Amino acid sequence: MNFQAKMLRRFLPILLLISAAGAHAQAQNYPNKPVKLLIPLAAGSAVDVVARIVANKMGETLGQSFVVENEPGAAGLLGMRTGARAAPDGYTILATNDSVITMLPNMRKDAGYDPFKDFVPITQIVGIQWVLAVNPSLPAKSVKELIALAKEKPGTIDYASGGYGSPQHIAGEMFQRAAGIRLTHVPYKGVTPAVTDVVGGHAPMMFTALSTVAPFMADGRIRILAATSPERMPQLPDTPTMQEAGVPGFKFNTWCAMLAPAGTPRPIVDRLNAAAAAALKDPAIRKRLIELGYDVIGDTPEQLGAFMHEEYRRTGDLIRAANIHIE
Repeated sequence: MNFQAKMLRRFLPILLLISAAGAHAQAQNYPNKPVKLLIPLAAGSAVDVVARIVANKMGETLGQSFVVENEPGAAGLLGMRTGARAAPDGYTILATNDSVITMLPNMRKDAGYDPFKDFVPITQIVGIQWVLAVNPSLPAKSVKELIALAKEKPGTIDYASGGYGSPQHIAGEMFQRAAGIRLTHVPYKGVTPAVTDVVGGHAPMMFTALSTVAPFMADGRIRILAATSPERMPQLPDTPTMQEAGVPGFKFNTWCAMLAPAGTPRPIVDRLNAAAAAALKDPAIRKRLIELGYDVIGDTPEQLGAFMHEEYRRTGDLIRAANIHIE
């Protein structure tokens, strides 16, 4: 062993202790300015809705405002790339859905970020309940009628999505394969304009989170044909699941998580996790999220990390089996 190696071995424990003490001190003073919450999806999306509710409470807990910044584009790729380049100091964190963590990286070699190397997990916020929503002008009042209409006129029924590789796109591709039909995919620049066009009758149908279409159900501007969860949703007890409606084995739900850029000190991650957990335990917030169609989670960074790896593997298998890819 040379002299430099001996000195490094001798002083490494001291250096690690100093580094840990510095990170702890940094966390004790964190946050001392507003925190940017980057959302790589459109305003009004399911992630945007839940993130704003939770972030507002986190700001109250930590004594600093959380400033939400949406950066949609390319189904979430642009915002994720920005987040991967952000300083790992806790002042830029992300709230995102599973598509940019488990779907897009399985479909694109040029995603521009690695969901595991470029980010550290904070917490899974919620699970997101999905539905098959149609404009009332579509002459199909059930999933079976929709399938029959699609088989009668292959390729003439459009389905909207938030973009190529978005969860809405994946759900639509899965539906076509499961039902043996051919639809036409119409990608939008985010889920919000897609929902707007379905409500306005410019696109007849889409798969989407309940929270994004719930405001349009009461006045009849949106009709829900089925829930994509394995069991009926408590918010829609009279609405069948896709399996009950005649598509065996079809289920599709997503989830929302908070991440930080890789290298963010663990004490800061822990403070963010604790603040998010406190928000999700608040009775008023829990009630509101459940009413909007979310399953409240709030797990640890370790639990989210393990879940992300498992979902990445499972989703990758599904995408390859269905031969879904993006050039």
